[in-house]
Amino acid sequence: MIRLLFIGLLFFITLRADFFAATDDNQSHVVAVIPKVLYLSFKEIPTRILQGEIFSVTIKTLSTIKDFKDIKYELLNYRGIEPLNYSLPYREIDSKYYYDTFYFLLKESSARLPDFTATLVSEDETEFKQTTLLGKELNVVTLNPKKDFSNIIADSFELLEYKTTSYDKKHNIVLFVVAAKNCDIKSFHLNGVYKQGAESQTESIFESKLTYYAVIDKEIQNFSFSYFNSKKNRFDMINIPIIVDDDSVTTQSDLKPTDQSKELLKMTIAAGVGILGFVFILFRRKYIYLVFVVIPLIYIAYIGMPQKDVCIKQGADIYLLPVYNGTIFETTEAEIYLQKEGNIKGFVKVKLQNEKIGWVKNEDICSY
Repeated sequence: MIRLLFIGLLFFITLRADFFAATDDNQSHVVAVIPKVLYLSFKEIPTRILQGEIFSVTIKTLSTIKDFKDIKYELLNYRGIEPLNYSLPYREIDSKYYYDTFYFLLKESSARLPDFTATLVSEDETEFKQTTLLGKELNVVTLNPKKDFSNIIADSFELLEYKTTSYDKKHNIVLFVVAAKNCDIKSFHLNGVYKQGAESQTESIFESKLTYYAVIDKEIQNFSFSYFNSKKNRFDMINIPIIVDDDSVTTQSDLKPTDQSKELLKMTIAAGVGILGFVFILFRRKYIYLVFVVIPLIYIAYIGMPQKDVCIKQGADIYLLPVYNGTIFETTEAEIYLQKEGNIKGFVKVKLQNEKIGWVKNEDICSY
């Protein structure tokens, strides 16, 4: 027993000797314990999240230091989710509390929230790495949708505009524009269509917009697909009536082609003027009225002439739809002549040798 006490006393004396040996008159190397200055807790965590849904998590933060520049976060050890605003949480300040909201996309059926490590940044840019709030496992729910599901989960999903034109002998092409809230718009996909793709899309956590096309069978008279409404907790349908009438368009005025139905009306009026002029010649015997016959006949012949072929430059892109930065489905290998079907602002509609319809930019039309 005396021997153990002696060894313990010797060990204590040795530690004190090492401590004072590491200390001089000018500088102390004793490590001070930095007091905790940040306190973190979860304010809001969803209790049930759908796979494919965008959800938010709010961190409640309290600082014991009044004057500081910022609070930064580092997100580690997360699984099955994609952070959407990793470095810039949406912040609200209420008295002495900071409420920082992070948004995530739930991508897998098993997922875990990240560990949130908060760093307080002082006015002189000094960083004090402080509290880590450990993440939690998420309760993930997987949908069991029907075949018409478009792979979209959103608070709202609204059809803004649409148009239908002929694609080939067996198919029509539907172009539509949609707006969505709280939605992963890039995941949009249709089942059971011949061809599809995005013409343009604007991605945002809160509001997104998508211009999309689908090539469908001509037999389809009403094109529809579903999405999951996360606010109403149900599947909702989007219906697009299929009306093909010489590139008629409902609301998208910048895509509206020349209205061919008006040409028939013009020809009818011209024919009426010609007949009236002929009647005047029969009764008045004045051949000056021939002008009311000849001019309308010339006009009718001009309108009724078949469309001329147009020269397309070598290397010109032929677009699926008259949309800038749209889908290109063919590029001319040499200078070719194609039948002109119509035109809109900036584009000429042409019929290809395989009977498909395409659009060429005006600058790709030969100038000679």
